[in-house]
Amino acid sequence: MDMHTVVVGTSGTTAEDVVAVARHGARVELSAAAVDALAAARLIVDALAAKPEPVYGVSTGFGALASRHISHELRAQLQRNIVRSHAAGMGPRVEREVVRALMFLRLKTVASGHTGVRPEVAQTMADLLNAGITPVVHEYGSLGCSGDLAPLSHCALTLMGEGDAEGPDGTVRPAGELLAAHGIAPVELAAKEGLALLNGTDGMLGMLVMALADLKNLYTSADITAALSLEALLGTDKVLAPELHAIRPHPGQGVSADNMLRVLAGSGLTGHHQDDAPRVQDAYSVRCAPQVNGAGRDTLDYAAVVACRELASSVDNPVVLPDGRVESNGNFHGAPVAYVLDFLAIVAADLGSICERRTDRLLDKNRSHGLPPFLADDAGVDSGLMIAQYTQAALVSEMKRLAVPASADSIPSSAMQEDHVSMGWSAARKLRTAVDNLARIVAVELYAATRAVELRAAEGLVPAPASQAAVAALRDAGAEGPGPDRFLAPDLAAADTFVREGRLVAAVEPVTGPLA
Repeated sequence: MDMHTVVVGTSGTTAEDVVAVARHGARVELSAAAVDALAAARLIVDALAAKPEPVYGVSTGFGALASRHISHELRAQLQRNIVRSHAAGMGPRVEREVVRALMFLRLKTVASGHTGVRPEVAQTMADLLNAGITPVVHEYGSLGCSGDLAPLSHCALTLMGEGDAEGPDGTVRPAGELLAAHGIAPVELAAKEGLALLNGTDGMLGMLVMALADLKNLYTSADITAALSLEALLGTDKVLAPELHAIRPHPGQGVSADNMLRVLAGSGLTGHHQDDAPRVQDAYSVRCAPQVNGAGRDTLDYAAVVACRELASSVDNPVVLPDGRVESNGNFHGAPVAYVLDFLAIVAADLGSICERRTDRLLDKNRSHGLPPFLADDAGVDSGLMIAQYTQAALVSEMKRLAVPASADSIPSSAMQEDHVSMGWSAARKLRTAVDNLARIVAVELYAATRAVELRAAEGLVPAPASQAAVAALRDAGAEGPGPDRFLAPDLAAADTFVREGRLVAAVEPVTGPLA
């Protein structure tokens, strides 16, 4: 099996596999054990369907309509109808990578053997992923309870050959046409299968997994930019000493301090805080960077634990248990995932805030310890990076609004049967925006700090080797250095791409060694 194939078994999946399928188009295969588990569970569901007693999801309606017993001749129609009626999303299309993660994670639960779905349905789900067919899923429609119902319903609709989907060439076409073009037969849903395809936390979980991957890069990048700002402000690196962080043993704090210390190794700029403009201590945004960045890192670690547990879960209602029972449950409730999605939006907002405060300090001649106003070439004629900080401040303000928790809200639905919901999908959607904004905020600090470091170098002070590597790589990426005013947006865009693609971290690690 090559590295581009992800095998789906009965025991869940990994974050790395989610990213591989969602973002990098990895192929998906069902393991033999998964096929066997699917077949065994299906025998149990078929046996229950043949009995006269009603079983929720097999021979009854759904939600507030669960009291109605559905006759054999109407059950196939029941499964089709639940998909069609629940595919009620509205608003803009959700990104391709989110939909692929959603589909893959639903397949993960189906393959566990706890849902009662037939093997051929699971195989068709894998076939869609491998063909690059992506259902059209809309922004609004999930309350994060009873699963991400509307988003998953749009995916199930494509399995049935209905609705719209995007082909591998990016063109949206009727799903039936796309399936036929790739030799995939539409699925005729049997008892329980419609419900099983809709009942999961897969959308919010997929977005959590991808946010964690992005934030890991951004937190390391923010350690680097904080070090560059400290250096440009002629700050002291003594506050990064390991013995100081050992007496307050939060793990992330020690990691961030170590990252910064390694970036600053060999700097000729640090330690000048008692020179011409003496100061006893650096400002909080400089001195407390490891504490703030580190607290965010610890939050990421906790969120990763929650994600790992959910990746190992089989989320459906009802579920097929190993002893043959089919039982109703509440495992589809998104609260565990929703809480950490909101928590990540909070720490991302705070990280953006401290980055912006350092940028503002670099630009203010009264606090920058000798740097020109706004890092301008000829202040007054040139405005320098004045409005770059405005842009950064606008992003930070947006981040603060996005940090308001979605999971604290709940709107009852389904005639009060579903009277408490998680809003986890909404928490995930706003976190995606927050992560995008954070990359831009870190990029602005990087752009300002590298310009300030170059201005210090022009005065004869020698930056750290890692700083020099960061400056050189950023300039090679198209973000120019100090000089007269120019069209600034392209430089900021280049810095943004440089940060979000992990190229800042890659630029300094040959000097520092691997950063955490």
